[in-house]
Amino acid sequence: MSMALKQVFNKDRTFRPKRKFEPGTQRFDLHKKAQASLNAGLDLKQAVQLPHGEGLNDWVAVHVVDFFNRINLIYGTISDSCTDQTCPVMSGGPKYEYRWQDEHKYKKPTALSAPKYMSLLMDWIEVQINNENIFPTNVGTPFPKTFMQVAKKILSRLFRVFVHVYIHHFDRVSQMGAEAHVNTCYKHFYYFVTEFNLTDHKELEPLKEMTSRMCH
Repeated sequence: MSMALKQVFNKDRTFRPKRKFEPGTQRFDLHKKAQASLNAGLDLKQAVQLPHGEGLNDWVAVHVVDFFNRINLIYGTISDSCTDQTCPVMSGGPKYEYRWQDEHKYKKPTALSAPKYMSLLMDWIEVQINNENIFPTNVGTPFPKTFMQVAKKILSRLFRVFVHVYIHHFDRVSQMGAEAHVNTCYKHFYYFVTEFNLTDHKELEPLKEMTSRMCH
């Protein structure tokens, strides 16, 4: 990682505070196991595979939180060049526009600027992952039946952050010398969601060509 990039990431300019796993919990141990695989330089395709004897829900929960933290950080580093003026629509090039919908203020899909969309997205994900009824932290507390559905929705929406960053802000990423970091994070994310079929193929379309060059 370049010095300039280290300074940017050391500022911890996340859009939101990081969600951490408490030491001593099963999630913390799994998180450490996942990190150790990455740090050991394991092939990313292998690193995402479910460790023997671990539950899929636990493995997915750990990765959803980790990807939220990391993608948060990536967006935080380019957010100064993503404004209502530069990005009046949350999109991934001319063919793909993302509209926001939630259970509260935006009951119908609504066109928003990219920064407004990102802010609502990060808020929404934070609420989900801090909700003990969806992401239980205590060992032995069962996951709800809807857990995988929520996880898929979070990951699909996080993918849109990659789409926007790659298509509209990659010059900024390059300027900071952050391509290798962002590409590794993207590959890790892509291998994970495809390993467990956590994102619809149509969601992956906007980056299809780039993905086939990078990941196949």
